[in-house]
Amino acid sequence: MKVLGQFQNKIAPLGFEIINDKKTRLIENIKKQVISLVQQPQAPQKVKLSEYLSNQLHHDYTHLSNLFSTVEGVTIEQYFINQKIEKTRELLVYDELTLTEISYRLGYSSVAHLSRQFKKVTGMTPSQFKQLRDSNQRQSLDKV
Repeated sequence: MKVLGQFQNKIAPLGFEIINDKKTRLIENIKKQVISLVQQPQAPQKVKLSEYLSNQLHHDYTHLSNLFSTVEGVTIEQYFINQKIEKTRELLVYDELTLTEISYRLGYSSVAHLSRQFKKVTGMTPSQFKQLRDSNQRQSLDKV
């Protein structure tokens, strides 16, 4: 255990920690599975998040949900939405897909649904985000 303590002391200043209890590992696995689902290159099949996590982690969803909410202070569903909005922001910055393509890819039922969630999470619409991004990237000709 002495070596483990020394290792923990070395990695702590770097922002890392050792995950050595079951609950913490399970929460990290939930996050990993949610992020993996969001990062899929194609539109996810219409699978329920609860079924997906239960199947992947071999635990009852109610248990997963209660544990996650208690420790993280946010529901799994809200964490999932936040990850999807972060992915939307990333895709908008790359400017390779239309909002329609992004909404399909992330499993939204419509562009309007994505836009509502985007505004609720970020405080701005996807169009406003894109305009803000464009205004920060473009320089006037006299500054080039």
